[in-house]
Amino acid sequence: MDTTFRGRVPWKSISPSASTPPQAGASALSSVAASASLFEIDQELDLLIEEIQEEIDTKGEPSPERIELFQEFLKAHGEKVDRIGRFVRSMEARTSHCRSEAQRLSERARTSENKVTRTKTMVLYFLKSRDLKKVEGAEFTLRRQANSQDSVIISDQEQLPLDYQTIGLTLNGRTWKTLLDLVPEDLRRTLKVSVRETSPDNDAIRLAAARKEEVSGAQVKRGEHVRVI
Repeated sequence: MDTTFRGRVPWKSISPSASTPPQAGASALSSVAASASLFEIDQELDLLIEEIQEEIDTKGEPSPERIELFQEFLKAHGEKVDRIGRFVRSMEARTSHCRSEAQRLSERARTSENKVTRTKTMVLYFLKSRDLKKVEGAEFTLRRQANSQDSVIISDQEQLPLDYQTIGLTLNGRTWKTLLDLVPEDLRRTLKVSVRETSPDNDAIRLAAARKEEVSGAQVKRGEHVRVI
């Protein structure tokens, strides 16, 4: 059996048919399962998940046909369950790899940016020390020119008056509400329009639920998840 998937494989093509001896069917399924290591992708399942996600993004929910196809995986035991387990493991490995790569590439980008800044600074020093406007090469010209606006240079931030600083705060909603109630109306309006982002305080919501208090727009309940073991 060719276990290299080049597109959507009919679901029943990976299951033993009525005319297939049980031993042959089990052998075929074993070959399919063995063809994908922990870090390989089950292409049929990967394609189905992508189609379901695309339908959610475009229509708000997946079609019954797609859900039925996925549930066929869940109805089966043995090799099909193993395929789902391997798929989840491979996606977890990919997620971990992509995150580590993103961090590594971000650090490399930061290093490269620092090198660009240092190089430009040294070139600018060279041009200024020799009172030159530019130096030319065969492909590039390094030109000294004024910035489009003035730069602010902070020599000692501790000496900078508070009136000339921007304050970033993280407050829980109760403290923020108390603060708004204590200040005059004009200052209250200024504070309100200064808010850039808010997010749910999950700890406070859980504590309220533990006290049997109702929180509008939120509820606390114990959910379930799938664990691959």
